[in-house]
Amino acid sequence: MTRNKEIYRVTLIGSAGNAVLTACKLTAGILGGSSAMIADAVHSLSDFVTDLVVLIFVSISAKPKDTSHDYGHGKFETIASFLIGLALVGAAIGIAVSGSTKLLAWWNGESLEAPGLIALWAALLSIAVKELLYQYTAKKGKALNSQVMIANAWHHRSDALSSIGAAIGIGGAVWLGERWTVLDPLASIIVGLMLVKVAWELLKQSTGELTEQSLSDETEREIITIIQSFPDVQEPHNLHTRCIGNSIAIEAHVRMDGNKSLAEVHERASAIERKLKEHFGEQTHVSIHMEPIKHKK
Repeated sequence: MTRNKEIYRVTLIGSAGNAVLTACKLTAGILGGSSAMIADAVHSLSDFVTDLVVLIFVSISAKPKDTSHDYGHGKFETIASFLIGLALVGAAIGIAVSGSTKLLAWWNGESLEAPGLIALWAALLSIAVKELLYQYTAKKGKALNSQVMIANAWHHRSDALSSIGAAIGIGGAVWLGERWTVLDPLASIIVGLMLVKVAWELLKQSTGELTEQSLSDETEREIITIIQSFPDVQEPHNLHTRCIGNSIAIEAHVRMDGNKSLAEVHERASAIERKLKEHFGEQTHVSIHMEPIKHKK
């Protein structure tokens, strides 16, 4: 199975889970009179929309390079990751604001409605399903080196965290009595803050790629080490690196004996390119600029 087909398959499994959970949560929220569960249903709906974004953008990023995109369309996958990060921010703010509003109402003496038991069961079901989807999607995302899948996996976990907050609040209200319904908005605020941190990490990474951020120092040291493994190549310099979706681009200048033939120099540049692609993947863009070593007269 090709990489993109595998991404489609994993995302479709996640979207099916999100669709079922959205329906279950909304039904349980209405029947159980739980505003927390209705909000959680909206969160699952946002996950479903995110899955659609992934399917659309991965399809675009899979297109080969053409006259208008000499480096391919990999950055569209990064754009999808950025949009998922924004969706997480929106979900986090919504959860935190909703929790704060309820907390303020409770502080002013308003009684918060105690939800029904059906809402608690829906929250527990959501926690189990969404954590399984997170583990599955994250594992596949790492195996396929897909940033957008890893970002989508975190969206699954964000929904699980949201459901944990809902379960704590609903469970507290059901078993501890009306005075403990305040646990629901308190848990929502904590979950919202956790999601902000996750969203920040996703946005930071995708923004770095979109603004042509260089690869890590460790990765650049690996590149230099590979180039220097050829004994007739000296002084690698002017190294430029960046991410292009799930692949990377490497440009470097190196020096060789100026008395060597053009064919020899070309063969060495090709050998360096092959070795870099063996290490970083066949989709790696490599450009090696050869310079002659000037011999003293």
